[in-house]
This record gives sequence, C-alpha cells and structure tokens, in this order.
Amino acid sequence: MSMAEIRMYTTATCPYCERAKALLYERGVAEITEIRIDLDEKAMAEMWEETRRRTVPQIFIGKTHVGGCDDLYALDRAGGLQPLLYSSEAR
Repeated sequence: MSMAEIRMYTTATCPYCERAKALLYERGVAEITEIRIDLDEKAMAEMWEETRRRTVPQIFIGKTHVGGCDDLYALDRAGGLQPLLYSSEAR
C-alpha cells in the first residue's frame, strides 16, 4: 500500500514546522515536499489562496488540508493520521 504525498508550507526558522516533520517521520513518512514561503513570495500567496491562513506550517496529506502543527498532532491523537496517510482519498 502506498503512502499519500505530503506537502508542507514552511520557513527556515519555524519550530512548529520541525515538530510537524518529526511526527510525520515517526509515523513512517519517507518524504515531505517542503515549500519555503520565506524564500518565495509567490509561494506565500499560493499558501494563502489554498488555506486562507498566514501561519506555517500548513500541511497537506494528498489533497487533504490538515492545517498546522497543532492540527496534525490532534489528528494523530484522534487516530486519524495513519489512516489518512494510507487513504486512497488523500491522493
């Protein structure tokens, strides 16, 4: 069974981005596509268009917008992260 693609809007100095990546790696994620909004103004505009949020990280598992770090941890605590990582709906 293949894992959904993980995409995350980040900045270089964001501790919440690091926490989110650490949890995803702990759950078996091998690769995270990072989009650095601190290096690309256009990426920041794209993040706003997709999420209507200005804070990082903004995490996508497949086509599902999970939200930020706290949202990711809440999803994991509720037992929803692993199923989403392997869900065909997330692709």
